[in-house]
Amino acid sequence: MVFADNLFLYLFLPLCLALYFICPKIQMKNNVLILFSLLFYAWGEQLFVLLLLGSSLVNFLAGRLLEKHRDTEQGKKYLTLALVINIGLLVVFKYAGFIAENINLLPFMNIPVPKVRMPIGISFFTFQNISYTLDCWWDKTPAQRSFRKYLLYISMFPQLVAGPIVRYSVIAEEIDNRRTTIEDISEGFSRLIIGISKKVIIANNLNLAVTACFGEASDGYKAADSLTLLGAWYGAALVALWYYFDFSGYSDIAIGLGRIFGFHFDENFNYPFTCRTIGEFWQKWHISLGSFFRDYLLYVPIFGKRRKYGGLFLVWFCTGLWHGASWNFVLWGLYYGMFVFIETLIGKKKLKKMPALIAHIYTKLVIVVGFGIFYFEKMPAMGKFFKALVGKGGVSDAVTNRIFMQYVFLFAAAVIFTFPVISAVKKRASKTQNGETAVSAVGIVCNAVLMLLSTILLLNTTNNPFLYFRF
Repeated sequence: MVFADNLFLYLFLPLCLALYFICPKIQMKNNVLILFSLLFYAWGEQLFVLLLLGSSLVNFLAGRLLEKHRDTEQGKKYLTLALVINIGLLVVFKYAGFIAENINLLPFMNIPVPKVRMPIGISFFTFQNISYTLDCWWDKTPAQRSFRKYLLYISMFPQLVAGPIVRYSVIAEEIDNRRTTIEDISEGFSRLIIGISKKVIIANNLNLAVTACFGEASDGYKAADSLTLLGAWYGAALVALWYYFDFSGYSDIAIGLGRIFGFHFDENFNYPFTCRTIGEFWQKWHISLGSFFRDYLLYVPIFGKRRKYGGLFLVWFCTGLWHGASWNFVLWGLYYGMFVFIETLIGKKKLKKMPALIAHIYTKLVIVVGFGIFYFEKMPAMGKFFKALVGKGGVSDAVTNRIFMQYVFLFAAAVIFTFPVISAVKKRASKTQNGETAVSAVGIVCNAVLMLLSTILLLNTTNNPFLYFRF
C-alpha cells in the first residue's frame, strides 16, 4: 500500500484513526497501530511481513542481551551476530545479484545470478534495527523490555517503507507516554496534505518531464542518444527537483502522520537547495541517512585506527551503495564525497568568504550533475549524458526546445517551492493585525483545494510508488 492512493487516504487511514482514537488507553492505541502497520506492509508484501517480524524479534533479543553483557567478550559476540544478520539481510535481498554479476566479470567465472525480489523498505527498517542495537551496546538507550513496543517502533506504517530513519531514542518516551492535541492534529494533517501535493501535483509531473528528456530505464534511456547541451542540463535539473519533491513529500507525509498519532519524528529535509556548500547540502538532504552514517560509520576504526579521510571515503561509498545495487550509485556517492573532502581541506572559514552568487552557482552545478549520475544506471547512457553536458550533441534542437517550453512553468514553480516561500509568507502575514487568523483561514482553504486537486489526479492513476521505496 502507498500513501499516494485514494484507498489509503479515504479508507485505510480514516478507519485506523477512528479505531485509534476510540481506544482509551495507550496500550490499546499501540495495538491498533501495530495491527494497521502490519496490514499496511502485508498489503504488498504478504510473505515478507514474516521477515519484518523475524528481523524485529532478533534485534529485540539482541538489545536485551547487549544491555546485559555490555563491555564483555560475550556481548561483542552478540553484537557481531546481530550486525551480521542485519547486514546479511541487505546483502541477500538487495545486493546478491549485483555481487554475482560483478564476480562474473572476472576471468573463468560464471556463477548463477540470483533473482531475489527486494522487500519494500528493507534498507530503512534494517538501519533502524542496526541503530537500536548499537545504541544499546554503547549505552545510549535502555533496551526495550516489551517486544510489542519494539515492534511498534520498527513497523510503524508512517515511516516503515521509505523513512525517515527514526532513532529509537527519539520516540522511546512517546511509545508509553504521548497525547495528541488539537494542534498536533491540525499541523499533522497540514503536513500530510503538503506531502501528498508534493508527490501528486509536482513530483509526478516532473517524472513526465524527466522521461521526456532522458527516456525510460526500460528502453535503455534511448532519449540519451540525442541529448543536447540544453537537454542534458535541463533534464538533470528536473531529476534533482523530481527526487526532492518525491522524497521530501513522503517525509512530510510520514512526519505529519506521526504527529497525528502523537509521535514527533525528526525532520528529514530542510530546504537543501538553499545550501552554499555541498557539505551544507548533505546536512539538509535526507538528514536521517546522513546522520546515521556520521554516527555509526564515520568513526569506525580502519586497520585498528580511526582514520579521518578513510572514514569519509567509507561513508560516501556506503551512502552511494545504500541507494541501489548499481555502480552509478557508488559513483554518485563518491562524487559528492570528493567535493565534501575538498571543502574539508579548504576549511569552513574560507568557504564562508566565497561570494554568495558564486557559492550558489557552484553548488547547484555540482548537485545537478550529481543527479544526472544518479539517474543513469547504465554506463553507456551515462557516458552520452556527460558528452552532452559539454555540448557534444549540439546546443539544442527542435525536440529539446519543445520539451523545454512544455515544462518550463512546472520547472519554474518547482524551483520556487524549493525555497521556504510559504513559511516566509506566513511569518510576514502573522506580524500584521489579525494576521494569524487570516493565515489560518487561508491555510484551511489552501489545504482543502490541494487535497481536492490531489484526489482528482489520483483517480486517473493506478500506481503511485514513491521513488525511495526501491532503496
